[in-house]
Amino acid sequence: MRKLLTSILLLLAPALLLAQAVTFSSHFTVSQDGSGDFKTIQEAVNAVRDLSQQQVSIYIKKGVYHEKLIIPSWKTKISLIGEDKQNTIITNNDFSGKVNPRGIDGLGKDKFITYTSYTVLAQGNDFIAQNLTIVNTAGQVGQAVALHVEGDRSAIINCRLLGNQDTLYASTENSRQFYKDCYIEGTTDFIFGAATAVFQHCEIKSLKYSFIAAPSTTQRQQFGFVFINCMLTAADSIKNVYLGRPWRPYGKAVYIHTDMDRHILKAGWDNWANAENEKTAFFAEYESSGKGANADSRVVWSHQLTSAEAKKYTIKNILAGNDGWDALSIK
Repeated sequence: MRKLLTSILLLLAPALLLAQAVTFSSHFTVSQDGSGDFKTIQEAVNAVRDLSQQQVSIYIKKGVYHEKLIIPSWKTKISLIGEDKQNTIITNNDFSGKVNPRGIDGLGKDKFITYTSYTVLAQGNDFIAQNLTIVNTAGQVGQAVALHVEGDRSAIINCRLLGNQDTLYASTENSRQFYKDCYIEGTTDFIFGAATAVFQHCEIKSLKYSFIAAPSTTQRQQFGFVFINCMLTAADSIKNVYLGRPWRPYGKAVYIHTDMDRHILKAGWDNWANAENEKTAFFAEYESSGKGANADSRVVWSHQLTSAEAKKYTIKNILAGNDGWDALSIK
């Protein structure tokens, strides 16, 4: 018996050594012309090791990628890096109420709803997107999400997020998200959700009279949406835009050193037709500038921060959390 076991081990030894030597790629290339590792982004995401312990870069060459891209929760540490943000485009056109061609989904619905209308869904932690355009081309037909982010420690750098109603869904209260040097456009509540999210040096463009931010921050969160050194612009002839309104009673949104064009209403904020929200929501500004900055005319239940209060609104303080995440280290 001992000799038999020894023989078996000798036969298995090469395979065991090979298994120990297996390595997982930290870089993939996607190209529609077949010159990369994959032709679709979803194929590359699927190829990343589940629960990866290393950041995996997926380099995406120029092209228009017609995909409904899902990065599930078990696909962690994925970086999508476009060749050129103007010409590396992920696009889809689902919207709330549209019949799902695949039939009944996991939520028991046969039509898309806001939460499933996304072009890109990022559920995995440590997700990074750089130099990309993500767009929902459904038009003004209702809720139609371009980017839906749920994972923690997510960073969106130098990207364009294009859509109409509900362009960006910064979702879940346990998610920390950082948006830097991005262009985000939309119509109604086009930046919404419960995440703790910082927007730095972003252009936020309103395409119609409506509301920019619709935070659903919970009572447990210290921060909601914080816009730092951003620029609020609007399409031609668009005016009467609100800075935000509370999607849920404890919604929080703060604008720090943000340039606001003339389209921003003097009142600034809306209570979503519920005066009770004025007691619980926290909407504030610090040193707004531009023709839309009217500190003395804002609704009385909003806040103009003092210099002492504004000091706590640093990216480190907002996003570090218990694990000390350094969002600014992402280049």
